[in-house]
Amino acid sequence: MGWSPPTFSAELRRWLIIVAAVGGLMVLLPSAQGSVHYYDFVLTNTNFTRLCSTKSIVTVNNSFPGPALRVQKGDTAFVNVYNQAPYGVTIHWHGIKQPRNPWSDGPEYVTQCPIPPGTNFTYEVIFSSEEGTLWWHAHSDWTRATVHGAIIILPAEGTTYPFPEPDDEKVIFFASWYKEDVMALMDEALREGGLTTLSDAYCINGQPGDFYNCSKADTYRLSVDYGKTYLLRLVNSVENSDIFFSIANHPFTVVGWDGSYVKPYVTDYIYITPGQAMDVLVSANQPLGHYYMLGTPYFDGQADDFDKSITSAIFQYNGNYTPTSSPVYPSSSPGFYDIDAAKHFVRHLRSLNSAEHPIDLPENVTTRMYVTISITMLKCPNDSCAGPEGNRLASALNNITFANPSVDILQAYYRNISGYYTTDFPNIPPHLFNFTSDDLMTDNVTMSEQGTKVKVLEYNETVEIVFQGTNVMNSGENHPMHLHGFRFYVVGMGVGVFNNETDPLNYNLYDPPEANTIPIPKDGWATIRFRASNPGVWYMHCHFDRHMTWGMDTVFIVKNGKTAEARMKDPPAYMPPCGSDSLYGTPRSFLQREA
Repeated sequence: MGWSPPTFSAELRRWLIIVAAVGGLMVLLPSAQGSVHYYDFVLTNTNFTRLCSTKSIVTVNNSFPGPALRVQKGDTAFVNVYNQAPYGVTIHWHGIKQPRNPWSDGPEYVTQCPIPPGTNFTYEVIFSSEEGTLWWHAHSDWTRATVHGAIIILPAEGTTYPFPEPDDEKVIFFASWYKEDVMALMDEALREGGLTTLSDAYCINGQPGDFYNCSKADTYRLSVDYGKTYLLRLVNSVENSDIFFSIANHPFTVVGWDGSYVKPYVTDYIYITPGQAMDVLVSANQPLGHYYMLGTPYFDGQADDFDKSITSAIFQYNGNYTPTSSPVYPSSSPGFYDIDAAKHFVRHLRSLNSAEHPIDLPENVTTRMYVTISITMLKCPNDSCAGPEGNRLASALNNITFANPSVDILQAYYRNISGYYTTDFPNIPPHLFNFTSDDLMTDNVTMSEQGTKVKVLEYNETVEIVFQGTNVMNSGENHPMHLHGFRFYVVGMGVGVFNNETDPLNYNLYDPPEANTIPIPKDGWATIRFRASNPGVWYMHCHFDRHMTWGMDTVFIVKNGKTAEARMKDPPAYMPPCGSDSLYGTPRSFLQREA
């Protein structure tokens, strides 16, 4: 829920919030000129019943999904997080650039250490160019399974949507549900070094839907009026699966992606990866009745290890009528393995590139990176792990498996503390080979190097990254790559091994879509560009939680520029301490290392 300090005048509240914090008082001053909002997030364990059984999950304000932040473009929000959960937690404001303010970005051991149980921490969320739908979620261990909520960013005062004003809007959240405790499942997977447990269900707005046991009575229902147009704000918080979404007999018009607008695109289905948010319009123009809304998983890998269930909700017309015995079922929903449907959807996304919504695509690239994405292995003592040949399953970027330090990288960088990271993340992979071959099983390919390696960028460098999917250990699949602190342009995408002479000839440099999360196709590549104009420490990782946990991550450090406006902000008076770990104690054997 939102709140305002009752003893302050309205004008003073725009410039000051004083909150109690561990060790004393903390003073925070907003950086934007828009309105200022205040929220309390209380993290607690809450009992929820799904799939015929009751379990305790970590929630914000006792809700699943959690509460939405609702702001206008250019506003600032202060979110005071009270952690009453049994372990440390952090919150990330996904897709918010946080200009000069990595202190409130949230990923554990990258920009902060977890908020210890029984304490609180206030995040300053600075909104700048974002507009549309984004989201917030826990960024510690696998807690985002139940700790997440929407961020609704309305047009700035005096401006409007670049499409007809909808009659109403609704948030649609996709999430995973596990019968067992998700933190215990993560603990087991990391301890044994093998595959992770699959989810037991997917949910739409916290409910699995008609096709699961003990769920039909609580299926989410979206009530609509005939003749009205609805803006659906879609967010995929599923742990490890892409989702196809459709509504029977109701096409969508896609108008937004990851907090920016796109050229309107009419489609019968949506393809959305974990981490992504989309804005779509749907018109209630069909005969009065009930229509299924379906969320079906999409998987393009060879391992075939994914939850093959389907979540549903009901698009339900208001009025005086007798509905059919069962809601109308979508006839055009893609199947689990429909690679062509996923590719077709992504290819149609384009920026507006209009006078009101121009693009700022870097043209003269100063830094080029070629980053391979792989499932790999790490050696275990005495071949004691549950992965192939007794090894530990891992993942890597350019054959580097990221390891969390015991002190967050931002603090180590800001205070010039050595020993917690190195600045030698490579621009190219250590070995060049046929990355999409079906026979990539030798040790020099499958075994990765573990380390906390970061890439340092000068302020205002223009960066181009080609992400190359690989088929190491026959594990090729789509990977949703997410970059904190920036919104990048997707200028190209293709299948096979990237050709640096011919593939750039087909780049879209006129209206490339702007995003923060992009699916890298199986055995294919995607190219992004961004300008390193946001000083600080910024995380880049796969948004499949198991891949992120296994090490498919790295960090960018962007140096300060020469002016005050180009320098990272100083830290707040209080940051959560790094003396205790979120779950395991220090150090965490696989994920974390001491200096």
